[in-house]
Amino acid sequence: MTTPIDISEESGVRYLHFGSEWVQGAMRIRKPDALELDYTREMMAGLLLRDAPWPRRVLLIGLGAGSLTKFVHRHLPDARTTVVEIAPEVHAVAHQFFKLPGEDERLEIVIGDGAAFIANDTTHWDLIAVDGFDRNARAGALASQAFYEACQARLSEQGLLVANLFGQLRGYKTQLQRLGKAFDGRVLALAPVASGNVVAFAAAGEPVERSLIELREQAAALKAATGLDLAPTLKRLEKAGLAPAGNISF
Repeated sequence: MTTPIDISEESGVRYLHFGSEWVQGAMRIRKPDALELDYTREMMAGLLLRDAPWPRRVLLIGLGAGSLTKFVHRHLPDARTTVVEIAPEVHAVAHQFFKLPGEDERLEIVIGDGAAFIANDTTHWDLIAVDGFDRNARAGALASQAFYEACQARLSEQGLLVANLFGQLRGYKTQLQRLGKAFDGRVLALAPVASGNVVAFAAAGEPVERSLIELREQAAALKAATGLDLAPTLKRLEKAGLAPAGNISF
C-alpha cells in the first residue's frame, strides 16, 4: 500500500505528513541539518549518556523527513548508519524535499519492514532509534513485545535503544511496560514534550550512570560542537524528578 504524502510549509519550516494532520517530520529550510522538532532533539540525548566516540554503529528505524539521519551523518563522523524505511515513496520525498544525503560508505538506506529487519539481523548496534508511525500515528509491530526483545538482543555492551512514543495514544503505557519487560526495567522515559511525544531510552550492557553536573557539561560541549541544545531537556528531566539526588542511573 502506498503511503499518502503531503508537504506543507509555514514560517520557514517544511513539514511532512502521511495524509493526515499528524506531523511526521520537519525541516527548517535555512538549516536543513538541524533538528527542528523537540522530540527529535531529545532522541539524540543518548549522546549525553555514553562517552565519545559513541555511537559507531547506528540503526534508525523509520526515515520520515530524515532529520535524525542528517544529524548523525553530519555531526557524528565516526558513525556508520543504516536506515530502515518501509515506504520507498518516503525515501524519495526525503531526498527531493528534505535534503537527505545520498548513500555512501557511512550511510545505507534499506527499504523494508523494521520489525522484520531487526528479527533477522546479526549486527550489534550501539544505538537503535525507533521513530516509525503510520498515517494514524500508530507504531504497529514497532511497539510489540517481540520487537523490543529483538532490539535488546541486538545492542552492544554500550547499546542504547531510543524510541519515540506518542503519549496521547491509548497504548502508550502498554508500550512502556513492554520496554520495561524487554530491558529488565532499565528504561528512562522523559516527560512529554508539547506535541505529546515521549522519548524513552532503554539500556543494554554497561549501566548508564551520570550526574546532572556531568550531563550539563556534556550538553554544553555538544551544543558548541553541533548546535544541538539539550539544556531544556535536562531542565525538564530534573523538574520531573527523574534525577533523584542529582543523578540518573538505569
